[in-house]
Amino acid sequence: MGLEDKIKESIILAMKAKDKTRLEALRAVKSAILLEKTKAGNKEILDENQIIKLLQKLVKQRNESAKIYKEQNRDELAEIEDSQSKIISEYLPDQLNEEELITIIDEVIISTNAESIKDMGKVIGATNAKVLGRAEGRVVADLVKSKLNSL
Repeated sequence: MGLEDKIKESIILAMKAKDKTRLEALRAVKSAILLEKTKAGNKEILDENQIIKLLQKLVKQRNESAKIYKEQNRDELAEIEDSQSKIISEYLPDQLNEEELITIIDEVIISTNAESIKDMGKVIGATNAKVLGRAEGRVVADLVKSKLNSL
């Protein structure tokens, strides 16, 4: 069963359970997937990697919104965003810990023959292709930068 099918099934379960927060979050995901499918130039079917990237984007948006709400002392709105972020995160693959990520980065540096910070883009691109949504892009970039600076 694909990720999109799991989300559709979860929407039905949330409706039956009358779980308003989960239902809102999952409907937002379904809406985002539908919008992505109907964009000009896209095919009708999204692959798993595209859906994972979309889910990561939605989680990031909610985390940023929650942060802004907290800064403005609007805790009730921040809680909604946080809970939706957690619900959407359930559909993402398990995140790599820092040690696993560093091991992958080291392999990529060796395989791409990276020698300096000038090769950062090449290393980040290859690393992101290998981790496929199991690590945040900013974290990958920071670790690659520190590794290449220490060469």
